[in-house]
Amino acid sequence: MSHLALVGLAFGLFIVCPRMAGMTHVISKATHLSIIQVAVMGTIFSLPLTIAMVLIFKKFGLAGALFFCVLTDFGAALLMREVSLKAGIETFIIALFVLLGVKVASIVSGWIS
Repeated sequence: MSHLALVGLAFGLFIVCPRMAGMTHVISKATHLSIIQVAVMGTIFSLPLTIAMVLIFKKFGLAGALFFCVLTDFGAALLMREVSLKAGIETFIIALFVLLGVKVASIVSGWIS
């Protein structure tokens, strides 16, 4: 297997997460659309957003990418008309845990190198 294919497969496995599955279910249920349709259309729309996130990360670092991701979370909530104070607080807390997790992972992996 080529290096690019191996790395691409690893990224593909990493990008799948329980939060994504849960939100796909919530969106499907709220819109009465097939969960498969929601997953396929969401994947198509997410490709340019994922590329934008990576380019923002490259230029502005973790804080820039995190800011972009928080904006996309709020955008999703706005589109689904489910924005509330609770959703905003949850999104903010998740963003803080992601930031903390990335920093801790970097420190721990630095001990290995």
